[in-house]
Amino acid sequence: MAKQFASMTPAHRDFIARQRIFFTASATASSRVNVSPRPTDALRVLNERTVAYLDLTGSGSETAAHLHVDGRITLMFCALDEPPSILRLYGRGVSLPRNSSDYSRLLASAFENREPLGARQIVHIDIDLVQTSCGYGVPLFQYVGERETLRRWAEQKGDAGLEEYRRLKNARSLDGLPTGFFEEESAPVDQPATAKF
Repeated sequence: MAKQFASMTPAHRDFIARQRIFFTASATASSRVNVSPRPTDALRVLNERTVAYLDLTGSGSETAAHLHVDGRITLMFCALDEPPSILRLYGRGVSLPRNSSDYSRLLASAFENREPLGARQIVHIDIDLVQTSCGYGVPLFQYVGERETLRRWAEQKGDAGLEEYRRLKNARSLDGLPTGFFEEESAPVDQPATAKF
């Protein structure tokens, strides 16, 4: 049976800390819905109603574009190798592009100022609803380890190559929405207010 909470409890935070993967879902009123897997070692629970995750360069950037326009985002954690459970965090987020002052402040305060090669943004999320459910339909999986492919790819690209790649592949979403990564992009009328840290 699903249960709802206004904020994360210590038990919720403990559950999140034990997981190896989480999923983000985002969309705008007229865009495709995007769902992406993320490693939990990139996630920080800042307090009972705020989380942030450090995002690496990838082939697209739907989440940044959706947050730039709309702001809604959901994170889902599900137990894959322990008693079944699903936890969802619903809220509104902002994308803090690499090299922005908000990014630098949060990188220092929440990520020990450690920036992996390929970092492109920190996603900062204010939670307005926490929901748990049984997770009985989630199959059991065994954790084997992290993949090294993305790290090796970023090393081969180097800083200059990654910046060029982001300009080519991460400036706009599949639906043509701007991600906000680059200053020359114009901000949409409905852009959420930028978070301050």
